[in-house]
Amino acid sequence: MLSSTEVTLSGSYTGASTSPAEVGFYWGTSSNSLTNKLTVSSVTATGTDSGTFEAHLSDLVPGKSYVFQAFARVSGTGSYSSDEQVFYAGTPTVFKMPGGAQPAVDKDWLELASAKEGSQYVVSTTYAGERNYTVFYDTQMMTPLWTAYPLDSSHMGSLDRPSGWSYNPNIDEKYQVMVTDGSYSNSTYSRGHMCPNGSRNGNATMQAQTFYVTNQVPQIQNSFNSGIWSNLENAVQGIAKSHNEEIYVVTGVAFEKEGETRTINYTSPKSSSQRVPIPNYFYKLVLRVKYSGKTVSAASCIAFWFDHKAYSDSYQNYTVSVDQVETWTGFDFFVNLPDDLESAAESKTPTWSSFSSF
Repeated sequence: MLSSTEVTLSGSYTGASTSPAEVGFYWGTSSNSLTNKLTVSSVTATGTDSGTFEAHLSDLVPGKSYVFQAFARVSGTGSYSSDEQVFYAGTPTVFKMPGGAQPAVDKDWLELASAKEGSQYVVSTTYAGERNYTVFYDTQMMTPLWTAYPLDSSHMGSLDRPSGWSYNPNIDEKYQVMVTDGSYSNSTYSRGHMCPNGSRNGNATMQAQTFYVTNQVPQIQNSFNSGIWSNLENAVQGIAKSHNEEIYVVTGVAFEKEGETRTINYTSPKSSSQRVPIPNYFYKLVLRVKYSGKTVSAASCIAFWFDHKAYSDSYQNYTVSVDQVETWTGFDFFVNLPDDLESAAESKTPTWSSFSSF
């Protein structure tokens, strides 16, 4: 996404018997309204039977979802179309407002957090028939600062893990880490998910979207990603499964706490000389709510904060209040909760046991 009103669409083809006579995109606001045609005049050949192409789409309406589909017409063999893709015309601008924080997306979703002021920030929501996750992305650091998503048992299953990663079509590739062809050159780090594969392996499209490179950061693999962090992810998924309810999760990273000065270390992808910053901190927040009719009547949330290092103990030893994470990061979390419930829930530091029994 270039801004709230413009985007670059990308497509590709392979296996063509001859160069396509025409390539481009159909687009609209729903699957039933792909009536707008955008023809592309220039194709970049990537092989004798393959190529890539892109087009610029502008004058979008902020706050609206759009659907597009790439196509290629090959003389003598016919026309071919890609799967439909969805993007959201967000608003990467200022969200802190007098009287309280506003959600980064103009929606009432309970998982949403606030954003920060700056042209380097982009907000993007992926969809797969329903919302998948929302990312607040720093294009200068090529880092998802927070990723927020709902989670219930229907999102989880036993689909095989996808074999590869891809670029997020909603964000310009030049702002994305080049780890589609492999992980990081320093084998200490893996491509650590923000919205986990295991939280979306019940829906193939949603699962594939967790393998966008904007949904990962360099994360210590041994004794962090494969240990304490994985255990926490599994525990969060277990809450949604065992209680048969929708919960709300925010996963984030930080390079410094507010007011702190920290050294930022870098690594590179195996296939590129990009300098990719390594987060100094990871955090995860989880919200559960109860309803009276359609009104939220009670809320409980728990937060975890980790220095980015190897661990040998339990995630349960690293609980803090949501208020504390807000102080350290400068974000306001769960901004769509009623104010009184938000203030009460975010000031507490429950144990995992008490949170689980809410």
